[in-house]
Amino acid sequence: MIADPELESLRMVTQTDNEAIGHLLGAGNFSDGSVADARKGLPGVAPQPILENGVTRQIQIPGAEIELRMFVPPNPRGVYLHLHGGGWVIGSAFDRDPKLEAVALNTDSVAISVEYRLAPEFPYPTALDDCEAAAQWVLDNSEEEWGVRWLVIGGESAGGHLTATTALRVRDRLGMLDRLAGLNLVYGVFDLSMTPSQLLGEDLPLIPTKTLRWFYSHFLQGDEDPKDPRISPLYADLRGLPPSLVTVGTKDPLLDDSLFMAARLRSADCDVTLDVYPEAIHGFTVLPGAAAQVANRRAHNFITSCWDRSEQAL
Repeated sequence: MIADPELESLRMVTQTDNEAIGHLLGAGNFSDGSVADARKGLPGVAPQPILENGVTRQIQIPGAEIELRMFVPPNPRGVYLHLHGGGWVIGSAFDRDPKLEAVALNTDSVAISVEYRLAPEFPYPTALDDCEAAAQWVLDNSEEEWGVRWLVIGGESAGGHLTATTALRVRDRLGMLDRLAGLNLVYGVFDLSMTPSQLLGEDLPLIPTKTLRWFYSHFLQGDEDPKDPRISPLYADLRGLPPSLVTVGTKDPLLDDSLFMAARLRSADCDVTLDVYPEAIHGFTVLPGAAAQVANRRAHNFITSCWDRSEQAL
């Protein structure tokens, strides 16, 4: 793999940024606690503000109702469907209002985050079903609602997992792959049987190995095979998936997931860009630091390129 000069230039400043937030880096090691404690958030980290210009929409899905958090720019070109992280156990569509607003304004996208139901109250496959239903709602309604046809799906960590599984369901269950313009896969979980970097990540920050196991034990509560391609997209047939941006840091226990997923996408003749950020930790795109600024700019550029490519294909 050839190093990207821009990303390599961030190595030293990323190390400094990691030191500045060192007090947070053990906060994700909550695997000895309860789900309720985990959902209180990281100690010392203020929640993101809920922005007044965001819109919350309730949609009916099979057997339930879920919320979509939306930001609509003046002249949208497509829909960016965001699937939040949090190990399928914590997190919310309302946690990233400023980030969603930035996506909407910088990429001319209707930015929508999905309030999918969480484990352990709603274990596998509920989150996948909810995200599929949200994608279908967007695909069924986006032209009438906003005059746009194209969809890009993206998310971080467990949201990266849900992005890949939702894309496969759009292809295999909804038959609407032609509407899917891109995937933004940000340090995603793609192998729940655990890649080597997951197994060797006990000393890495935020989600060490035992915390990953804690998440998996709540998400998969039956006798599911973690290598089932419906659960771990690394083992799925990836042919036909749209252009993808894969983003990860070298200090992330999910590093191998991104490296392996990028390789599998390439072997399936998919267009994939792999951005590896030296010294960056899990969650770096939502933490303070220079690497986050570069990664978010590149993600915005990728989403915009998806709209360009789709419009040119008409």
